[in-house]
Amino acid sequence: MQTLIPSPSSPSPGGKEPKFQNPNPTSSPSPSPASIRLWRPSAQRNLRNQWSKLLSHRQRWASASSDGRSHATSIVNAHLSHRYMPDMDVGVLSGMSDIKQRAQEKLARRQEHYQVKLLSSYKDMVGVVAQMVNASRSMRCFLKGSMNSPIVQFGSQPEDGNDTGDGGGVPVFSFLSILYFESLAQELAQMFVQELTLKVYLTAWLVEVNINIYRVDQIFTMIGEEMNVNLS
Repeated sequence: MQTLIPSPSSPSPGGKEPKFQNPNPTSSPSPSPASIRLWRPSAQRNLRNQWSKLLSHRQRWASASSDGRSHATSIVNAHLSHRYMPDMDVGVLSGMSDIKQRAQEKLARRQEHYQVKLLSSYKDMVGVVAQMVNASRSMRCFLKGSMNSPIVQFGSQPEDGNDTGDGGGVPVFSFLSILYFESLAQELAQMFVQELTLKVYLTAWLVEVNINIYRVDQIFTMIGEEMNVNLS
């Protein structure tokens, strides 16, 4: 049940509070005011779309994780019942021939049934995490055409090698730059990537040790307030 998941390319900000001035030496040269006026609406729309996707992915993770936890519990219960069946007191049924053997066979089939279901939940979570990582890497917005005379068209890849897709580090909404939105998205995705690596271990389904629910809620609340949308 081993599946490879790409990990976010940059480290998380470690839960630090946002700094509203976010100069970055790797930002692209400051575009003209006219370019910013063209860039900002599309950049805002893209960020809303990507964070809406992240919220949806988080909800899908919660559903798949809950299902997987239930299946894991059923596997453990069936395994323990199967293991201790030879010593179990079955009362009046003890007079039936091969009753314990048939019960063990039934419990073995139950284990296999829930193992298949657990694998399905895990695969769903792999897909969710892969999409989280993809969304965290899709925060930037690139102009088409030169920075001096851009056209109103945006793409996922830069046409100009000097355009890093961050609008020169200017705030996209009120305070935060593309780079900060990106770092928060990558911090979020990294938690789920790390948690996923523990899920071939059956006992890891009982609790999510790598996901700081308070921090996850804090990130979505912060981004929702910045974009003036509800991300809950």
